[in-house]
Amino acid sequence: MMMGTPKSFRLHIGIFGRRNVGKSSLLNAMTRQNVSIVSEIAGTTTDPVEKPMELLPIGPVLFIDTAGIDDVGALGELRVQRTRKIFDRTDLGLVVTEAGAWGEFEEGILQELRSRKIPAVVIFNKTDLAEPAKELSDRLKAEKVPTVRTVASKGGGILELREALVRAAPEEFINAPTILGDLVPAGELVVLVVPIDLEAPKGRLILPQVSAIRDLLDIDSYCIVVKERELRDALDRLKRPPVLVVTDSQGFLKVAGDTPREIPLTSFSILFARHKGDLDEFVRGAMAIEKLQPGDRILIAEACAHHPIGDDIGRVKIPRWLMQYVGGKLEVETTQGHDFPDDLGRFKLVVHCGGCMWNRREMLTRILRCREAGVPIANYGMTIAYSLGIFERALSPFPGALETYRRLRA
Repeated sequence: MMMGTPKSFRLHIGIFGRRNVGKSSLLNAMTRQNVSIVSEIAGTTTDPVEKPMELLPIGPVLFIDTAGIDDVGALGELRVQRTRKIFDRTDLGLVVTEAGAWGEFEEGILQELRSRKIPAVVIFNKTDLAEPAKELSDRLKAEKVPTVRTVASKGGGILELREALVRAAPEEFINAPTILGDLVPAGELVVLVVPIDLEAPKGRLILPQVSAIRDLLDIDSYCIVVKERELRDALDRLKRPPVLVVTDSQGFLKVAGDTPREIPLTSFSILFARHKGDLDEFVRGAMAIEKLQPGDRILIAEACAHHPIGDDIGRVKIPRWLMQYVGGKLEVETTQGHDFPDDLGRFKLVVHCGGCMWNRREMLTRILRCREAGVPIANYGMTIAYSLGIFERALSPFPGALETYRRLRA
């Protein structure tokens, strides 16, 4: 069912503007539901409100209605901080204003979107009361910023807004890249090694595994799914070897031992490092493990909040493997969800999860923040493979990333 599409696969559309310009009315009109509270009192929306829907021909999208970015006072500042975090995961920005209201706030929002290379659409709402200034409309047109006139409370201009969103949507959401499509020819077999452990949801597989299966079906390939202990027997039964083996990163060592060297091997996490982030950047980040010293501070960043189990991969296993590699104790901090430290410079390495529950823009934003702070960043799969001494093997399906590693190592 389309409404069951995970957030990470949706186009994130952020709705920004002053208080009481009609952002919530606009969202309600777009979704044809009373998702956000509408009131004449400025600042009714106190926290970002999310609404998933299907917007053809783009497909699944996620609208994010933000608190007014001109809010004042201590509570207002907290709301503004939460609103600004939405920029990090916005793929397409809507700047909502009304006649006579355009000023430094709107210019600032538009500039923030431009600096992040996020496409934007300016919406002049309440045009039944007044029209925007011709000079402003002409300037935005000259700057190639699309504009739409709406009367959100009455549904006016919503069709034109939908059309503007389709035209402004990033190309990758119209023609979304595959996870395995460039690695696996049609009609070929992939073996997926899926552990059933305490972190696996009861009765379900986790999102990267489900996504890989669906992607293989979409590209007319097929797969068999096994647990670690059945892998060797499964490979022995095949008349011809698979073109690829993909494993959960926690099983890297055993799976590498049971998979013949001539069969390319990688992990779900590394696939998502490429699909959601920047594989070359994560290669550089993993190589920074070589320079870690006992006492260094590292950050483990998890995109989704979950209750940690006793042998949690982020809090226990990865720190343990890194400390074994370094030969001493490391200072480890952990963050979850959309929280991310401002003072990244105090870390020697950031180790991020695969980000399967996020859109790509938010992961790229974090990579950019680490780059600006001069802090290397790697993801779980890359970190595990490097710590266990099988980095080249894990990069074998990706010639470009493997070349980057060999060039930096030389």
